[in-house]
Amino acid sequence: MSSISVEKQIAGRVLKITTGEIAKQASGAVLIQYGETAMLVAAQTGPSRPGIDFFPLTVDYRERYSAAGKFPGGFLKREGRPSTNEILTARLTDRPLRPLFPKSCKNEVEVMTNVLSSDGENNPDVISINGASAALSIAPVPFQGPIGAVRVGMIDGELILFPTVAQVEEGDLDLVVAGNRDSILMIEGFGRQIPEEPMADALMFAHRAIADLCDLQDELVRAVDKEPFEWEEPGENPFLDIVRDEAGAALKEAIQITKKQERSEACAKVGDELIKKYFPGEETEDSQGRTLAQLKDALYQVGNKIRRELTLGGKRLDGREPTELRKVSSRVGLIPRVHGSALFTRGETQSLATLTLGTVRDQQRVENLFGESKKRFMLDYNFPSYSVGECRPIRGPGRREIGHGALAERSVQWVLPPEESFPYTIRIISDITESNGSSSMASVCNATLALMDAGVPIRQPVAGISIGLVQEGSDYVLLTDIIGDEDHFGDMDFKIAGTQKGITGIQLDLKIGGINEEIIRKTLDQARKARLELLKSMLSEIRRPRKDISKLAPRIETIKIDPEKIGLLIGPGGKTIRALQEETDTQIDISEEGVVTIAASFGANAEDAKARIEAMTEDVKVGRVYTGKVIAIKDFGAFVEIAPGKDGLCHISELSDGFVKNVEDVCKIGDKLEVKVIAVDEQNRVKLSRKAMLESSDEESDEDLGFDED
Repeated sequence: MSSISVEKQIAGRVLKITTGEIAKQASGAVLIQYGETAMLVAAQTGPSRPGIDFFPLTVDYRERYSAAGKFPGGFLKREGRPSTNEILTARLTDRPLRPLFPKSCKNEVEVMTNVLSSDGENNPDVISINGASAALSIAPVPFQGPIGAVRVGMIDGELILFPTVAQVEEGDLDLVVAGNRDSILMIEGFGRQIPEEPMADALMFAHRAIADLCDLQDELVRAVDKEPFEWEEPGENPFLDIVRDEAGAALKEAIQITKKQERSEACAKVGDELIKKYFPGEETEDSQGRTLAQLKDALYQVGNKIRRELTLGGKRLDGREPTELRKVSSRVGLIPRVHGSALFTRGETQSLATLTLGTVRDQQRVENLFGESKKRFMLDYNFPSYSVGECRPIRGPGRREIGHGALAERSVQWVLPPEESFPYTIRIISDITESNGSSSMASVCNATLALMDAGVPIRQPVAGISIGLVQEGSDYVLLTDIIGDEDHFGDMDFKIAGTQKGITGIQLDLKIGGINEEIIRKTLDQARKARLELLKSMLSEIRRPRKDISKLAPRIETIKIDPEKIGLLIGPGGKTIRALQEETDTQIDISEEGVVTIAASFGANAEDAKARIEAMTEDVKVGRVYTGKVIAIKDFGAFVEIAPGKDGLCHISELSDGFVKNVEDVCKIGDKLEVKVIAVDEQNRVKLSRKAMLESSDEESDEDLGFDED
């Protein structure tokens, strides 16, 4: 096949898709370019593995530093395991694709994206979704696409389609939406407390732009002249009627047990009894050719259908109403030695959060195609196996844990105080100690509680809730605060985090082929009501952030100096700043802009270092008081160093409030004197007075003793 290209101008830039030239042995491959950001996306299919009972879709996304004309940082000059951003982008690409394959499909499908060029303006993540859809659309797979994906930004209330990286950083919204012509399939966005109506309008704005992307991919499919792929659905499971007749009633009774573990055990018992009846030994196939895998699949199908029918009939598995929250409780300050802690419990889902405050040196260095940056806020999410009553080895954070942590982190970061007023690095660890649905949103709630317990002056408290959906035809029900089973058999997991003012984080995952505007707007409204109820419960435990940070946290002071005086503060070979840190027992960091951050275990030490830096870097002013060191003695007075490189003369007549015959009767070289600047002449020569300080001290003493003024 010769090279085939299609292109279309979208949001002022050309989107071009090419196939037939690169990766011709792949099932489907495209080179997709938007602006000067380009990537190769390849889709590959293979036969299913024996005994597999799920759809093994794998999505990988990789950024090569060569795409931005850079070398990888560190000792090894080759990319290694995927970065956090690469994992998050792979998940972002996976989520809208997965619902568009038949539920019966168990074939291996792999999508790999390799970023070849990055122009620094157009983020490759959204382009990756469109490239994956195009590659799958021309591959021999049962993909029910195409889909399109767009990013929406907002600056001064105006929505922007496909904003640049700079516009996203400047604006109040970073929203990614994927879908087909009829409905929305995936949402992930974060904003500066965006109210529900503007957020819904932004979603519809995005969906209107998706049609153009779908049209472009359809044009590519027609040009390729791909043969339609016919997917043959497997025949009906021979055990379906048997399970319905022999175990349906028992399953229905077990499914209505409100406690998670008891419900799971009861359902498992029903299934085990049926399995023992039809497969009493170790055989996995009976005389009629029916298999054990088919029986297990029938138990799963019948159980899920019962759960959906009960839910649509208004009966949730744990007995709640559709809009009812589970029982919520909160505790703060329960862990000693950490700088902040909280325990948040909602039903059978629980998060234990611990918070640490650090200095600028504790910030996370992040390197990617757009350059190097630093993070001052980190939220790490851990999901240990005991939280769901299971045993498995610890292998480090998986994709799910990284994704949930990033969702909670970006939902909370909008309410943090600016670094200028709160110059701390903040790290929160959310350990899920019990799980039955919506643990990422529990982490959002618990992060807020931990921040307030630590005395971080957040702008607003944030809470998160997950809304589920069960839909059959035009009949549907929205479920507030879904539990694990409702997520598993339901059609939607719509996570929404925000404050009383608006939304800060939003994420939609679907198992069906999309949802319409009506469902989206109703979900946002239902989530808002639940969020306000959650916030009320949380604030009953701690009303507002504590007035001060933990006494165990470092004390930080900041000062802005003239950037031209950074060299003076550092000194030759770092001598001055090292001496200052040793003498005051502090840690001092200086930015290129002249922002000096001083960290110390004790507040007095930080204030002492700050005063010394001010004295060193600010111009000498008449009336200012310094504690200086005598560096030279003459017959006519003493020279006092009031700051590194700055000294002045304290004349013999200004050394004391009485007569001084010899300067050495008052001070010697190396002595420290408290002096006041009384004059600075045209040649910047500084005149100091010790006598002025003695007189001031006497006046204060007289006043303290209660003497009347004349």
